[in-house]
Amino acid sequence: QVQLVESGGGLVQPGGSLRLSCAASRSIFSVYAMAWYRQAPGKQRELVGTITTSGYTNYADSVKGRFTISRDNAENTVYLQMNSLKPEDTAVYYCSSGYGRYWGQGTQVTVSS
Repeated sequence: QVQLVESGGGLVQPGGSLRLSCAASRSIFSVYAMAWYRQAPGKQRELVGTITTSGYTNYADSVKGRFTISRDNAENTVYLQMNSLKPEDTAVYYCSSGYGRYWGQGTQVTVSS
């Protein structure tokens, strides 16, 4: 069974940092690129960034320079390191794979003082 399980969300003050994790089934982790999306209240889901199986990354302009995606192939886990967080980063964050075929349950990130 294919699974994506996110963790690491929470409440953080503006300017702070959080690291999200997404543990993936081995069957997809080694085959597909991994992606992080987010959805803020009342807004459409948007792509945050992606990482290929070879480690090439790409980011949305809104997070470039602040967020970093990495992957640990031994642990079948992808990470989203978020620095210099802003209130507008508040959203439910999802990891996805298989060109949108597979999704995690999401983890809430709230940036507020």
